[in-house]
Amino acid sequence: MVSIKATVAVIAALTLCLMLSETSAVNRNCCNRYMKTKLPFSKIKGYSVQDHKEMCPINAIIFHTSKGKTCTDPTKEWVMDYVERLRNRAQKVHMNK
Repeated sequence: MVSIKATVAVIAALTLCLMLSETSAVNRNCCNRYMKTKLPFSKIKGYSVQDHKEMCPINAIIFHTSKGKTCTDPTKEWVMDYVERLRNRAQKVHMNK
């Protein structure tokens, strides 16, 4: 018969493996560094926000383009200017409906 200690140890090990695999899956989609050059506003289709509290190493604004995603520094003035312009553009579209 299997002891309770062995059963608890197996359950604990499986739980740990599950938690670690979820953590690594999340981190694969995180920005780890910022783009160094300014992105042309005309290339941007939208954006999303990465918060370091979501198991990612840095805060970032992720601009979405037709070629993919670009990680940018939210402390940069041009980045937040772009975010504001995108918000205004979305608000205008919403008001016209």
